[in-house]
Amino acid sequence: MIGWYVHHHGMGHLTRMLAVRPHVPGPVTVLSSLPRPVDLPADTEWVLLERDDADEGGGDPAGAEPTASGLLHWAPVGHGGHARRLAAIAALLPSFEAMVVDVSVEVTMLARLLGRRVALVVQPGERIDEPHVLGRRLADLAIAPWPGDDGPGLVHVGGISRFAGRSRASEPTPSRVLALGGGARDDLWRATIEHAMEGTPGWEWEVLDHERWSPDPWASLCGAEVVVTAAGQNAIADVAAAGARAVVLPRPRPFDEQERTAAALARRGLAITAHASAELDWTDLLARARALRPDWSQWRVDGAAERAAAAIDGVRRTA
Repeated sequence: MIGWYVHHHGMGHLTRMLAVRPHVPGPVTVLSSLPRPVDLPADTEWVLLERDDADEGGGDPAGAEPTASGLLHWAPVGHGGHARRLAAIAALLPSFEAMVVDVSVEVTMLARLLGRRVALVVQPGERIDEPHVLGRRLADLAIAPWPGDDGPGLVHVGGISRFAGRSRASEPTPSRVLALGGGARDDLWRATIEHAMEGTPGWEWEVLDHERWSPDPWASLCGAEVVVTAAGQNAIADVAAAGARAVVLPRPRPFDEQERTAAALARRGLAITAHASAELDWTDLLARARALRPDWSQWRVDGAAERAAAAIDGVRRTA
């Protein structure tokens, strides 16, 4: 049996697991603070973990020495939820042949301390701080869900999309734009999209964000002549699966994660990139995106989930 830790920040880690899981042989137990999804694959158990970031009456856990003087990312002192979630994981680890961790240095360390092999899903960016270096060294294998050159203990499987291999829902509609993303607290993103809509009267906009979300935006992705999106790994993989022309606006993330992805897209000629602002010339951006002929095969979406599953199974087989 394989254990699979799914981080609870955003939905990208869960979406990635749901795309890869059907290709992983044997039973899997998922551990996460996210609610159990309704479309959980067969032979998959879901263990709901306590949150480790909630105020339990003792103040904000971010003030409780969570980094252990820079050696860890999140281990707040005296936080009951944090202690109980790690204890719940530790209680199950002896039954696992291997552990997939997406993403947590602390869970990687816990699994290795209990003698489990670890396949660690990593993120792009300048991750040379002590906790990230430690996590990579402790893991048996690191899986990078974007294209690149493999290295010792590192496998670039390509962009993992839930839509890989899916038939197109339609052909793009001229002058139709899909704006995809935008978190509840991302005021600049919201203002940027509102400015874009006001400044492009000849274009029809559809906005999917945290308030107007769709569990299956495939038809919208296929039907848009241009997709406007942030540079998250899952969003870019979905755009690649649809073969869409895109304007990519990287959002501020730790370790310059989205900046690195946007730069890679620009180098490959796959998207028009810019930074969110109320000053952007959207007539120019959409015209440039419309003229693109992106070769999204470079992002290696086809077969990415299968390659990730094979890497995970390889770690399990060496246990």
